[in-house]
Amino acid sequence: MDPVTLTTDRLLLRTVGSHDTDAVFDAVQDPDIQRWTTIPSPYLHEHAAGFTAQLVPDGWADGSMFTFGVFLPSGELVGMLGITMRSLGVGEVGFWATKEYRGNGYLTEATVAASRWAFTSLAVDRVEWRAEVGNQASRAVAERAGFTVEGTLRSAINNKGVRRDCWIGSLLPSDLGLPSTAPYLPPPAGPPNI
Repeated sequence: MDPVTLTTDRLLLRTVGSHDTDAVFDAVQDPDIQRWTTIPSPYLHEHAAGFTAQLVPDGWADGSMFTFGVFLPSGELVGMLGITMRSLGVGEVGFWATKEYRGNGYLTEATVAASRWAFTSLAVDRVEWRAEVGNQASRAVAERAGFTVEGTLRSAINNKGVRRDCWIGSLLPSDLGLPSTAPYLPPPAGPPNI
């Protein structure tokens, strides 16, 4: 698939390329990004170059991961967001925000826009969000974007060689007022029949 560009009221979501390497490298020097994400730490310039020149284009080309740089209209990098295809009809969103732009609702806005795009353009019927238990900032973004936190998965994230518990949540097309591509039958309300 060719990369697409999405716009919101305040943001431009576009693919990143080699011309964005320095901005990505500078942003990811933030210890909080390195702590809460699975990116390499220390994060070297060669990691940023590989990400922008190969990983991002390859993900779009083979349909495995759709990565967007989140930018202000003036061109400043606000963060990164990706939707990784996990199984048929299921994508997983991941994101980070640059330190100077946190707390403005930008990632919430970007997450809703990218999820809406996945529901309408990729035949995705479930977008999952996962974050290491304790990553309150990520959880706040997911909840503001409309995700339902479904629980905790034990030992479900490997962050730099250490297995960690993670929260999991989901967003469905119906949460954004959109139809699903496949029928969805939630369980009946009330106590279970045993």
